[in-house]
Amino acid sequence: MKLLPEAYFLEAKHLSLHKLRSRFPLQVLAARCSAVGFTLQSGLICQLRCPTPTFLILVLITLLLSGCARIDDQYFSYPLNQYASPDYSNTKNWFALPTTKDKADVTPHKSIINKQDSALVDVFFIHPTTYGSRKNWNAPIKNGFLKWLTKISSIKHQASLFNGTCKVYAPRYRQATIHSYFSKSPRATQAFKLAYNDVKAAFLYYLENQNNGRPFILAGHSQGSSHLISLLIEFENSKAITEQLITAYIVGMPVFKKYFNTITPCENATSTGCYVSWSTYLNGYFPAQHYEGAVSANPLTFNLKPSFAGYNLNKGAVTFKYKRKPRQGFVSAKNINGVVWVKKPKYWISKFIKVKNFHIADYSLFWMNLRENVEVRTKAFLDKKVVP
Repeated sequence: MKLLPEAYFLEAKHLSLHKLRSRFPLQVLAARCSAVGFTLQSGLICQLRCPTPTFLILVLITLLLSGCARIDDQYFSYPLNQYASPDYSNTKNWFALPTTKDKADVTPHKSIINKQDSALVDVFFIHPTTYGSRKNWNAPIKNGFLKWLTKISSIKHQASLFNGTCKVYAPRYRQATIHSYFSKSPRATQAFKLAYNDVKAAFLYYLENQNNGRPFILAGHSQGSSHLISLLIEFENSKAITEQLITAYIVGMPVFKKYFNTITPCENATSTGCYVSWSTYLNGYFPAQHYEGAVSANPLTFNLKPSFAGYNLNKGAVTFKYKRKPRQGFVSAKNINGVVWVKKPKYWISKFIKVKNFHIADYSLFWMNLRENVEVRTKAFLDKKVVP
């Protein structure tokens, strides 16, 4: 069994440990004090004007769940594998399935249609970190609050964008706690490996029982993208990847060409059998040397080369207040040296935005462009498969 090389886990943990203030400024909230990463995810940047009561409650819960002490083994009272591996034949262990009613079925506006019933392809989506407890290294599957939090954040704001072209499959998994990014303990690395093993098991179950030979997209964000990298490394020479993969969207984590032997970056908006990646920062800001040489595409044009795309090319951002028509022309995007730069949104509150990292909105700022690109790449892939 080929797992993600130890070096990558250490590299990813090193990046997160030493650059957390720049990489997750709003997720961490006060440098070392936050626990739940996605409480502030999925378009919060776009909705600073008037925080909703639900949002304020989420922030309060996050703070109550979080302490500010330095994290280490002594804070974790249970072993890594206390909770049994999920049984993926049980629909309760999936956040989204095309056969169930879930948050991946929703759309932000009535003009945007959920087309899963007629979709010819699938998406296997791996959600980011939403677990912040110091009680366990890995999240318990039966945690009701965590299930709710992940559904109203990542599944609703991210996974749903694929429902215009794909049947959506999104597994639950024993994700590593956000504090694993802080810890120097070897158990933090083990926590990521445990989480990956769940993702792998879900993917294998999907291929063997749900896919039925259909083309598919792989997508993830943040920790989900880390596991997606692992998945591609392990399965890149499999028939499923070489013959059925449309595109992999590896968002919110640096990706380097050296990770893969055969899978290459997508050169343009219609390339297939390849991967797309970007991480979003304020115009003019470089986060760290860790992004030097990283693969990055402009999420407004999906051009791999250094390029600028103006506000007019942004087809719609989705805000924290999900149920509204996506805001066109919200941000521009410049692809440069391994990252994507955006100028502050065209919004009266923008002058008060001080953060330089837009990780929380890697998907949301370019929501409609990504939704349309999924459709374009899928058409290109299916056209290639048509026998003349």
